[in-house]
Amino acid sequence: MPDSKKVIAVNGSPRKKWNTATLLEKTLEGASSQGAQTELIHLYDLGFKGCISCFACKTRGGGNYGRCAVKDDLTPVFARIEKSDAVVLGSPIYFGAVTGEMRSFLERWLFPYLTYTDPPRTLFPGKIRTAFIYTMNMTEEELDSRGMSEIYQSHYAMNESYLSRICGHSTFQVCMDTLQFDDYSKVLADRWDPEAKKKAREEVFPVDCAKAYELGAKLVKE
Repeated sequence: MPDSKKVIAVNGSPRKKWNTATLLEKTLEGASSQGAQTELIHLYDLGFKGCISCFACKTRGGGNYGRCAVKDDLTPVFARIEKSDAVVLGSPIYFGAVTGEMRSFLERWLFPYLTYTDPPRTLFPGKIRTAFIYTMNMTEEELDSRGMSEIYQSHYAMNESYLSRICGHSTFQVCMDTLQFDDYSKVLADRWDPEAKKKAREEVFPVDCAKAYELGAKLVKE
């Protein structure tokens, strides 16, 4: 009987039981439905920093060529990813981009594999499927009205490009108009209608969860 596939999800949100984490859990449930072994990693539980620009991963003949030389809580994570069949990243959009922890993770994970050659090549061992799930408080209508849709699409496309180039394949899913607070009366956030937010949570978020489940199943089947 063939070995089951391994799917790892990486949560770039500080919340372990909210929008991003829930979608990642649904993705792993979809992967499990196809017989995969799964693991969920919370970046905010780990001790690490971003790239320190030592370039040990680019040094000819160096012992860390193609690998991050910094030893911290990400070191065993990278080793497990290399043995996985698929990786799903998840992050809320904070101040126009993924969280700082997720950005630092991407620097440390992907940069060592990217060669400074012309054209650039990848040193990642083999190919795996990857996906990115983004969550955001704003609606599509708000982004369009502010002229920000293309900016965010460029952000998604850039991450998809790097993941595809280095790991072999990537896709992404965006969940918008998320519920940020259990009780909107406790925070100054009167630009949003709490009832509309709750309605979106009840009616739209389950659809996003179903899409995440299918994404997980598809990563394993394909």
